[in-house]
Parts: sequence; structure tokens; C-alpha cells
Amino acid sequence: MSSKATTLYTVKSVIAEDLVKTYDGGKVRALDGLTLDVSEGTVLGVLGPNGAGKTTTVRVLTTLLIPDSGRATVAGIDVIKEPEKVREVIGLSGQYAAVDETLTGWDNLIMFGRLYHLSPKAAKQRATELLEQFSLTDAAKRPIRTYSGGMRRRLDLSASLIVKPKILFLDEPTTGLDPRGRQEMWGVIKSLVRGGTTLLLTTQYLEEADQLADDIVVVDHGKVIARGTSDQLKRQVGGERLEIVAAANDLAQVKEIVAKVAGGNVSVDEGIRQVSAPVTTGSKALIEAARQLDDLGIHPLDIGLKRPSLDDVFISLTGHVAEEQKPEDEGEVKARGRRKNRKEKK
Repeated sequence: MSSKATTLYTVKSVIAEDLVKTYDGGKVRALDGLTLDVSEGTVLGVLGPNGAGKTTTVRVLTTLLIPDSGRATVAGIDVIKEPEKVREVIGLSGQYAAVDETLTGWDNLIMFGRLYHLSPKAAKQRATELLEQFSLTDAAKRPIRTYSGGMRRRLDLSASLIVKPKILFLDEPTTGLDPRGRQEMWGVIKSLVRGGTTLLLTTQYLEEADQLADDIVVVDHGKVIARGTSDQLKRQVGGERLEIVAAANDLAQVKEIVAKVAGGNVSVDEGIRQVSAPVTTGSKALIEAARQLDDLGIHPLDIGLKRPSLDDVFISLTGHVAEEQKPEDEGEVKARGRRKNRKEKK
């Protein structure tokens, strides 16, 4: 997380106010009065399930989509009135790597540099810098089709930095990556933040927001329904829980111990023989419970502290799990309409 998180910010790099975007004759509201802002030099994580409106928000703020109503500025520039000027100061990396698989990594970056109107010499110089920065120099002359998922994402991110943007938008940058690839991408993003880049990051992963964001907004059904740091959001769903799995004949005693340590609110799942309760003292509660179990000669099958997961947060805030989906962009809405029409004709 950025070391700037505790600083008081007055300059807003990104402002969105009451954004509305509908499809299908107004029946689907991808954005429903969404309002957020990003302070200069910080990272805002936009957290939400599939279909919550995250990608639509990014598309509006990066001038790829015009909202039905509301206003938005990026670097003080109106995204609707002056989209060309906005594009000069931003970088965008979407959910899927926007690179040409038939070209090499080097050729892709040269192509992007030329599209940004860099001279041939400047495009080559910038490509060399970015390949080195993203640890892709050894693979520079290989076709993209030979790259791993993580390498493709790094190349796509490097392409979004061709013109050294002041503000960077990353739309679910680690979707589809394995744990190692995700860790590598996090390292790259952290280095950009240390360099002063302002970042708006959309993600489904609470851990990702944990690692990268100074502040988080939770979006669902096109609205911001909560905002705060990762720890603040977790506290809304009860903070940490002490969980102990024990033998069936030990459940009663384990329940008593957990009740003493946690101060009540104990839950027992007899099916999996698990006793759990929210705790405010974290590891101290865990150590005390383990000590009391040992004094009674009880050896639990499992014992630990659990922090709220993404699903815990969303079940608490929205009443459904993070995987629930609804159409979010125009293509999805139109596809749904075609499927519906075909069924009705049958």
C-alpha cells in the first residue's frame, strides 16, 4: 500500500458525479448514479462482483463510453466535452491483453509508440525502456503467442505507459493469472505507484485491493455502496473470527472456551464440527484459546483466525456472493437480447 495513504489530499485527479448509463431501453442500468473520486498520487480500488459496473465506469472515465447523465473529469478535464485532451494524460489496461499475437513484444511496443505519434527513434527508445522495466527484454523478439499469461499482461500494461501517463486505469489487471503471475503484476503496479502515478484499479479480489489500494469503493448494481480502507470494510463484516475444528465429543468444551475468549456470539456447525466467533484481539485470542485447550488435553483438528473474504464482504454488503453476474456492457446486453428473441420465436 502507498505510503501516502495517511496524507491529507486536496487535489482530485479523477471525479465522477452521478454517472448513469442504461441499456436495453433503460431496462438495464449499468451505472445508477455512481459517484467517486481519486486523490492525486493515490490508488483507488474499485471492488465489485461481475456485472457491478466496474468496467462501465472505467470506459466512461477513459472516454470510451458516453454516460446518459452525470459528469466526470480526469486531471481537471471534462471527459465528455474534451475527450481528446483526456486521452493525452491517461493510460488504460483493460481486462484482456490488447496486443497482436502475431507480432513480437518489441514490435507491439513500437506499433503503440507510433500510434501515440512518437517518432521512430523515440518509439524504439521507449520500447527498450519499458521492456527492461517489465523484465521482458529477453522475450522482446519472441511472438506474443509464445508468452505466458503473466507476460502478456505485463506487456499490455507497458503499452499503456508509452506516453508516461499521469493517471492510469487498470481494469481487473490480474484476472486469469496464476498466483505467481498475480504477485509479479502486483510488484509492477507498486513500482508505478512509487513513481507517483495516480491509479484507479478495478478488481474482484479483496486481497488485490489489500495489497495495492489506499482507499476502496465497493460497487454493486451501478452504485457505490461502501467506501473505506480494506481494514475498515472488513470491520463492517465482523473483523477476524476464531475458528476451531474439534472431535465431536469435544465440541461442548470447545464452545465454552471460545465463548470465554471471544465474549459470546459463538456459532457451532456440527456438520463439520467447527466452533467459531468474532474476536477483537486477534492473535491474543488465538493464543489464549490454544492455551486453554491444552490445559484440558483437547487437541483440535484445526485452529486459526480467519479474516473476512471477498464473499464475506459482499454477502454482508449486498446479500449475494461475488460471482453473481448481470450484463454490464452494451455487447453483453445486446447478446442477451438476441438470445431472448430467439427463445420467444421458438
